[in-house]
Amino acid sequence: MTKNTDNLNAMRHSLAHIMAGAIQHLWPEAKFGVGPVVENGFYYDVDLGNTKISEEDFATLEKDMQKIISAKQPFQKSELSIDEAINWAKSSKQPYKLELLNDLKRTGTTNARDLNPTELGLEAGTTSKIDKVSFYENGDFTDLCRGPHIENTGLVGAFKLMRVSGAYWRGKETNPQMQRIYGVAFDTDKELRSHLNMLEEAKKRDHRKLGADLDLFVNSDLVGSGLPMFTPRGTVLREELTKYSNQLRQSRGFAKVWTPHITKIELYKTSGHWDKFGEELFLVKSQETSDELALKPMNCPHHTRIYASKQRSYRDMPIRYLETTTVYRDEKSGELGGLSRVRSITQDDSHVFCRQDQITEEIDKLLAAAGEFYAKVDMSLRVRLSYRDDGDGYLGSKELWKSSQTALKDAVEANKIEYFEVEGEAAFYGPKIDFMATDAIGREHQLATLQLDFVQPERFGLDYVTESGTKSRPVMIHCALLGSVERFLGVYIEHTAGKFPVWLAPDQIRLVTVNQEAKTLAFAEDVSSQAIALGLRVETDNTNESVGKKIRASELMKVPYTLVIGEKEIESGNVTPRIRKDIEVSETHKALKVAEFLQTVSNEVKGRVGKTSL
Repeated sequence: MTKNTDNLNAMRHSLAHIMAGAIQHLWPEAKFGVGPVVENGFYYDVDLGNTKISEEDFATLEKDMQKIISAKQPFQKSELSIDEAINWAKSSKQPYKLELLNDLKRTGTTNARDLNPTELGLEAGTTSKIDKVSFYENGDFTDLCRGPHIENTGLVGAFKLMRVSGAYWRGKETNPQMQRIYGVAFDTDKELRSHLNMLEEAKKRDHRKLGADLDLFVNSDLVGSGLPMFTPRGTVLREELTKYSNQLRQSRGFAKVWTPHITKIELYKTSGHWDKFGEELFLVKSQETSDELALKPMNCPHHTRIYASKQRSYRDMPIRYLETTTVYRDEKSGELGGLSRVRSITQDDSHVFCRQDQITEEIDKLLAAAGEFYAKVDMSLRVRLSYRDDGDGYLGSKELWKSSQTALKDAVEANKIEYFEVEGEAAFYGPKIDFMATDAIGREHQLATLQLDFVQPERFGLDYVTESGTKSRPVMIHCALLGSVERFLGVYIEHTAGKFPVWLAPDQIRLVTVNQEAKTLAFAEDVSSQAIALGLRVETDNTNESVGKKIRASELMKVPYTLVIGEKEIESGNVTPRIRKDIEVSETHKALKVAEFLQTVSNEVKGRVGKTSL
């Protein structure tokens, strides 16, 4: 993390305290949860009893925050023993802080499930017995906190309160619901204005709105939250993207496999997923047997069973499987939204089983595939090298982790890919290369991933026969190019604002008839048949509406090519395409023979080009 990032995070965390202090001034009975830094800003969870904060209150709240800022109050750190801290929480009537401190005293560590060490005056990953915790005070506000903070409240830069939402205490739906107040913060007013302008543009691109406007996906209360269904138009996007992802991997030696959607939970107990993610599994009960089953939340344990189905030789390696399939995770209902967080997750999943001397070559192939894919969808990439921290939630020896992390870093550097390193973001079984894609309005999204895994082959007892006749353990490499198809589509719809390239567009060509005469309809039908024969997606609008209205309808659906079919086109056999502005290279569109036009579009689709050659 850079010094500038450290300063910005300290500033944002200080603003969380300033906001909490202002809330305490305005609502003295406020009970506080936690107030961490998040991307671009901060939030604080508060309990105000029956009082509800709305965005209409933000002006008053910001005014009080500005008073605190103008006072240039210093942030002063102090320490208390755990018992003294508990007494502070009791006397301050802060039950949520009291609960955290009591949990901390009871467990003696920060490893208890869902404790937030950064809000307890502790370093993340602390495992030894806790004797003291730290507090920060500014003005008349004191908070249990690790920090860091800036020197005084006058150095916080530019900020704006954005929204308030409900949040269950510690993320559990059985706990009280608090109010989570979000703010954004930047070093300068210019950066803040730029961010706010980006948010306005993001509203226009919201994939939930565009999904409805472009008829791509729907939700139903009868089906359930987080279970989107895709229309014919949306299904085109899913299938074209996954087809391309599969092609990129199949060309590099991957073979398709298929595994069932339910499995015995023993599979996940063996892999380690049950202990780590057991609460996220949908459990399935058999009426025929006593088997305990679950809807599969991931595919890797299944693929180990295919590998283990027969003895493997060093000559067989590497063995590469791919499976694009839907998995299921019982995500918290309050966190579900659009396609960004769902319970049915389609993964373009793949796994390599290889010898240690093959790791570099296999990673190189997958890095190349990811680069090719994201170049085609016009999103720039950098990677996050996600390492383990000092916590004990990881499987395997630290020595093995160190060598794995070095192998990933060496591969990324050898391929001259921009990267940054983060501790604590690894999978429990191995380090990751997380591909960070930047969209059209500058937002960065973690989508594709590549993970190195020495642990699952060990837990499942996988082996192969070496050249000398002994047995050795393979290495497992996990990779997905889109990651979650649903989440990728949410990002991609917003990246393109629904203006998909020709190869992905649900309707590639829209035929607009000027009338409903038989010869007009016959000509349109002939054009449509020729297009379909070339594998193109074409729709005909022969409704009894004006030509202008039908052209407008095509524009609203963001169709790349619109052809008006009338007397002139019938007599000449030529068409003059109306081309969507973002894909055209010239504003002059010449008349073309139908066959020439359709063949050109077909070639564009096969080449997956972003701009037209017409």
